[in-house]
Amino acid sequence: MNIVAVIPARMGSSRYPGKPLALIHNVPMVGHVAFRTAMSKMLSDTYVATCDDIIVDYCKNAGLKCVMTGDHHVRCSTRTAEALLKIEATTGKKTDIVVMVQGDEPMVTPEIIDAAVAPMLDDDSINVVNLMAEMETLEEFEDPNEVKVVIDRNSNALYFSREPVPSRKKSSGKVPMRKQVCIIPFRRNYLLRFNGMEESPLEIYESVDMMRILEYGEKVRMVPTACRTFSVDTPEDLARVQRLMEGDKLMEQYTR
Repeated sequence: MNIVAVIPARMGSSRYPGKPLALIHNVPMVGHVAFRTAMSKMLSDTYVATCDDIIVDYCKNAGLKCVMTGDHHVRCSTRTAEALLKIEATTGKKTDIVVMVQGDEPMVTPEIIDAAVAPMLDDDSINVVNLMAEMETLEEFEDPNEVKVVIDRNSNALYFSREPVPSRKKSSGKVPMRKQVCIIPFRRNYLLRFNGMEESPLEIYESVDMMRILEYGEKVRMVPTACRTFSVDTPEDLARVQRLMEGDKLMEQYTR
């Protein structure tokens, strides 16, 4: 099984420009993501996909594989697909599963990658997987930068939103507060088909790509992870991750 991770990253983020090269313990964020992702033994290879020369230069100097993509991409999935086809053309090997790892997930671990891929190895009918994690605070639950998800009894997504769902207003107890963790394995052909689907209204309203799949009546399998991870969307997020990664054992393996 040829399983390739692609990490889409660009300097022109609307919410936090330049964040792929923002330093966390003296390592650019995209470096943390790439080094840690590559530790998964399920993966055949790991690449950064970018349209920025400065990121390419960093990757070359750090010994990371990188693919230059166009600067027209609005969605990470289309950048990932372009990179995938270029990787296949260069290596001569067709990919079975491509794992899209967002470049703003510096706390990713190989265990998280493995957990995301595992259901696809066990069940050929699963075309796409998202990880989900429990949120511990109301502040995180109400943060629009965190994508919330509700699931059915079979662990398939029912809805994604940047709003706090499910509603707490009529609940006398604690509601499930789950967030999407942006490590997303696709079967190769399904990624290409997904990018060929017309964008859907709820996808646009919520600014969540996975809503396109649900609106087309297809399934997104959700897999829980207990690993503590935070994405970086703001400088405040960066400062939090900097604190949380102090003494991180994985980081010691690539910062010696």
